[in-house]
Amino acid sequence: MDSLLNAARPPVFCPGCSHERITHTLDQAFQSMGLGGERIAMVSDIGCSGLFDTFFLTHAFHGLHGRALTYAAGLKLVRPGLTVVVTMGDGGQGIGGAHLLAACRRNLDLTLLVLNNFNFGMTGGQYSATTPPDAEVGSGFLNRLERPLDICGVAKAAGAPYVVRCSAYRSDLADVIRKAIEFKGFSVVDIWGICPGRFSKRNRLTTKGIDEMLSKLPPHEGPVPENQRREFGEHYRELAAAQKAVPPPQAIAPAFAPVSGDRQEVIMLGSAGQRIITAGEILCLAGLHAGLNVTQKNDYDITVLRGPSISEMILSPQPIDCTGIQRPSLVVALGPEGVARRKKTFAALDETGTVVQAAGVDVPAGRARTHRVDFKGQGFKTTDWALASLGVLSKLETVIRPEMLEAALAARLKGDALTGALEIVRRVEPGQWL
Repeated sequence: MDSLLNAARPPVFCPGCSHERITHTLDQAFQSMGLGGERIAMVSDIGCSGLFDTFFLTHAFHGLHGRALTYAAGLKLVRPGLTVVVTMGDGGQGIGGAHLLAACRRNLDLTLLVLNNFNFGMTGGQYSATTPPDAEVGSGFLNRLERPLDICGVAKAAGAPYVVRCSAYRSDLADVIRKAIEFKGFSVVDIWGICPGRFSKRNRLTTKGIDEMLSKLPPHEGPVPENQRREFGEHYRELAAAQKAVPPPQAIAPAFAPVSGDRQEVIMLGSAGQRIITAGEILCLAGLHAGLNVTQKNDYDITVLRGPSISEMILSPQPIDCTGIQRPSLVVALGPEGVARRKKTFAALDETGTVVQAAGVDVPAGRARTHRVDFKGQGFKTTDWALASLGVLSKLETVIRPEMLEAALAARLKGDALTGALEIVRRVEPGQWL
């Protein structure tokens, strides 16, 4: 098998950097496995280890620092036939440590090579998660305050079924990497090496010194017996295939003509508990019954039971590429919290815009036409104002018509809930223009 190294982008590391040896031994591992570049995906992030994706003629993904395992998981789930190899430095591993834990627990068939040289070599030699406490690094004394991370110990404890800790200078490193790649499940290879550009300028570190350091730690040489189990992707597909088929989404056939051939942008502004989001959904369903494209985007506080509740809807005969609304054609103001959150919206309205205002809810002055409705005076509870406002819109034939609204309610509600909703939208009086 030919080399997969990219002749147009040969490895460029500092003289004596262990990363260069790992690059060539990884290539040897690919050759010994007979893997072509079309069958491999290299995934990396930031740092010197992040250069690996450019050095190989394979599929590649280069992402954010510490996040390489997340991208690799997605690739493997979508393309289970790919051999996915992740390269990260000890810096990225510290940044994305939670992703390592998830990968160990999940057991997807990925191979993680941690190029561990005990510092952030690319950015100035600052301490990393694996820097020894007695090392001299570019970030002062901070490494003396923290205990270095035992990557293999953490991986084993988190459930990784295959763990190796070794020197970058092992004579059989290509074979070590090959076995890790061939293992069916998540494999971690913590490869210790020298960073001559940063770390070893301040700290005497040799290949013999790395061997001595490794000899003082518990060995990790491959399969972890207590963590052996089925590979995640294979098991997932098996269990998923046994599930009941998900019913197709409800189809809504166009039955009515839309009110307008123009795009309509609607914002409903209310308070928590006013069922603003539900009313927005019903408005969108009404649009679908007229063959329109619709979107809904909501905004509310995480407290849910207090604060503003806002729903933004677009109804358009043309496809909708963006859900953002800059200048709505209609604003329904039903609660002070929602109005306060979006008070700048009213200033953006011009004479073509419309505001439907609940009596007792103040709105900022603006140029839009205003239609006021006394929902309370008509005997509606505040929880019903949003639904009643849809009845007002339908009777004014603004955005929707009555038949569109009633069809939407029938699609959304059943039984007594439908009966009560129909009574509200039919009983509400439109109010008056100001």
